[in-house]
Amino acid sequence: MARLNQEALTAAAVAKFDATPDPSGEGDLTCERGALIIAAEQADLKSAFKRAKKIKAGYRWVVINREDLFGANPLSLGSKAGIFDADGNMLKNADVPRTKV
Repeated sequence: MARLNQEALTAAAVAKFDATPDPSGEGDLTCERGALIIAAEQADLKSAFKRAKKIKAGYRWVVINREDLFGANPLSLGSKAGIFDADGNMLKNADVPRTKV
């Protein structure tokens, strides 16, 4: 599969997950599985996982181009965010969301 830009990766996520724009603005999209943040370029990965850490409730997912997995995986540590590719394949499972006490 060819590398997708931000617009194409967003369209793929909308199609695969029946996602809609996130009304809270915390994520880019929201779906049954939780909040989705789109990171089409390697330069976007760090900020995507920082945004994921700030989401207060529910599962957090970052949607990436599959080629960026080795750059994304270390950044995902401690974020509790999972990783999906453009085809909807789960590359890393999201941790169970917990409420802070």
